[in-house]
Amino acid sequence: MYRSREHRILAGVCGGLADKWGLPPTLVRIVWLLLSLLPGPMWVAYVLMWVFIPEEPKKY
Repeated sequence: MYRSREHRILAGVCGGLADKWGLPPTLVRIVWLLLSLLPGPMWVAYVLMWVFIPEEPKKY
């Protein structure tokens, strides 16, 4: 799994998840936002994925 270069707003985490699962990036972003409203540190999970998931290699 990689962070997306094409479907990114902040770090490409939701775009990378969308690519991996075959879903539209907007849907993954909306679900992530809704989950962030629930109690729990979803922002910590996002930052950890930002740090540990490598960015998608450049396509030449």
